[in-house]
Amino acid sequence: MSAPWTEWDHIVKIDPDKSLVDSESYEDVCRTGTDAIEVGGTTGMTEEKMQAVVEACSEHDVPLYIEPGVDATVVHTDSLDGYLIPIVFNAGDVSWMTGAHKEWVRLDDGIDWARTNTEAYIVLNPDSSVATYTQANCDLDAADVAAYATIAERMFGQEIVYVEYSGTFGDPEIVAAAGDALDEATLFYGGGIHDYDSAHEMGERADTVVVGDLVHDEGVDAVRETVRGATDAN
Repeated sequence: MSAPWTEWDHIVKIDPDKSLVDSESYEDVCRTGTDAIEVGGTTGMTEEKMQAVVEACSEHDVPLYIEPGVDATVVHTDSLDGYLIPIVFNAGDVSWMTGAHKEWVRLDDGIDWARTNTEAYIVLNPDSSVATYTQANCDLDAADVAAYATIAERMFGQEIVYVEYSGTFGDPEIVAAAGDALDEATLFYGGGIHDYDSAHEMGERADTVVVGDLVHDEGVDAVRETVRGATDAN
């Protein structure tokens, strides 16, 4: 049985520390046509904020996952489809390979391992919060990124490789190189997706396009356009 993300063209990542556009609701977000919702953010996370978003989104028929951030804040509920745990392969701080994960396991005795999967992140925007927190080496060319993608899949058995430009539109050639390096793993792309064309361009190179800031800054109409672009590309 294949993993659910092998069928996803589009994901909306909701940051519980950020608000939605005025007059819009989580129901509106869930009805954009996206294939899945990820709940998580780099900073400012609390269990209460996470719980509120999970409860609101769980009322709608869209796959729902938590992606723990810096604070590793999660909630445990049967309404979740699972947890997607970032492992930053180009992190300068080894904590983002194993240390933060060890602490999560040490402090949380309620982990449902049957619903827990990992994402092999390759962080490429040096100005992003995630790059700062993980001390990521973002000075990588296409061959470097392809090599990271290869070891993630071949050596570490990762089913998801996530090329993350976090807030800026990435280099399509680098994203394509990561995709070409993979055999069976699913390639996620996130960063700077803001309209049909940007979603379509990266959707031709990655299996799954992720939007995050867009839903908070511009709202569901803009998200729908990215859903259309990503879907048309696959």
